[in-house]
Amino acid sequence: MSFLPDTALQDLKDLLGPKGFSMESDVLAAHNAEARGKFEGHAEIILFPASTDEVAKAVAICAAHNIAVVPQGGNTGRCGGAVADDKQVLINLKRMNRVIEIDARDFTATVEAGAILQNIQEAAEEQDLLFPLSLGAEGTCQIGGNLATNAGGLNVIRYGNARDLCLGLEVVLPDGSVWNGLSKLRKDNTGYDLRDLFIGAEGTLGIITKATLKLFGQPKHVATAWVAVPTPECALDLLALARRHTGDAIAAFELISKFAHDLSVTYLKGLTRPLASKTDWHVLIELTSSRPNDDLETLLVDLLGQAVEIGLASDATLAQSEAQRENLWAIREGIPEAQGFEGGSIKHDVSVPISKVPDLLKRGMAAADALIPGIRPCPFGHVGDGNIHFNFTQPATMDKDRYLAEWQSLNSVIHDIVTELGGSISAEHGIGQLKRDELAHYASIEKLKLLRAIKDAIDPDGRLNPGKIV
Repeated sequence: MSFLPDTALQDLKDLLGPKGFSMESDVLAAHNAEARGKFEGHAEIILFPASTDEVAKAVAICAAHNIAVVPQGGNTGRCGGAVADDKQVLINLKRMNRVIEIDARDFTATVEAGAILQNIQEAAEEQDLLFPLSLGAEGTCQIGGNLATNAGGLNVIRYGNARDLCLGLEVVLPDGSVWNGLSKLRKDNTGYDLRDLFIGAEGTLGIITKATLKLFGQPKHVATAWVAVPTPECALDLLALARRHTGDAIAAFELISKFAHDLSVTYLKGLTRPLASKTDWHVLIELTSSRPNDDLETLLVDLLGQAVEIGLASDATLAQSEAQRENLWAIREGIPEAQGFEGGSIKHDVSVPISKVPDLLKRGMAAADALIPGIRPCPFGHVGDGNIHFNFTQPATMDKDRYLAEWQSLNSVIHDIVTELGGSISAEHGIGQLKRDELAHYASIEKLKLLRAIKDAIDPDGRLNPGKIV
């Protein structure tokens, strides 16, 4: 191994033992593969530390030889943020997967960074508590990666992003030292919030090894409905009505285009159309409550009745069983998979102020069609927090490779509009490699100076996840 001195390699082997590293081609292939296939890793060695101490000592060994390290969680990212090249050491935290403690008095969970998100959810549920971060990859993604990318997901409208769900962190720094910021405190004004430096930093400032998370009361009642709405403007008015009508009971509010809906019910097995009537836009709304005597079904029926009466909705159905609820969510969550059956897809994970979502959709679809005639818009997403997955499927008569060659051109068109509307080019997937140059283009000079100053202050030699974000 040309880039790694024999002494460093032997030190890593002695530190981690036979289970703690691999140079086998099949193991490396699995971790060098990137979820979207847009980037290919070339790491020649991967480390699997089993403790914070092992992470720290491994990073220190690499630092002593000026070797870059790339942290990796569940490898479910969408922006190439956990991809290493052939002169970098990949560090995967999957062996650090313990849920250390569920504290039912403090309403907190203390976990290792490699803990699978779904396992944290289930551990909280066993104590009648809820960890509300929820996303499609929750069965494989790791909480360290969720925090490193400030993941969003389905429940942001009520509970916030990963940043809002974290109280404290333990982090290995670029020189191998450890900052222990694990805390259950809800209030702490003792200087700069160091925790927030590492959340969303994608492993460029430090490697998250443990976290203390916020928990909430486990919902006792859930009411879910699929609603046909005439326009995105009506969807926003329905959201405003729902907020006034239900208080804090809204857990999710998803906007789905007709094309996206039709893809799921056409290509994914076992799914049924929620409504017989056809409309260009749909909303999936879910209410939850931890209060044992709440009647959310009646509340939701009353809300939908008002919506139909004043023209915000043309039809609606309420899930009458868990199977029906699962069908509704499977339609929404299956859209990215279903898109693959219609050819190439160019994707945008963007956010704008909630009130600007209709403008984004109208202007974005018109601009995309002007650039690529016949393009098929497939927008869907968390309209309750302004985050739209503004995807576009290739024209039916266009060659896939020719279409995907337009990725950058279409990105520029959509991101220009997003920026003009006061939005963000990355709502919940991060920057990684995919949007690094675009961040440099769209961010203000002042922001870029601050980002680089922080990177230079904490990682002056640029050894942690180089080439990502800045």
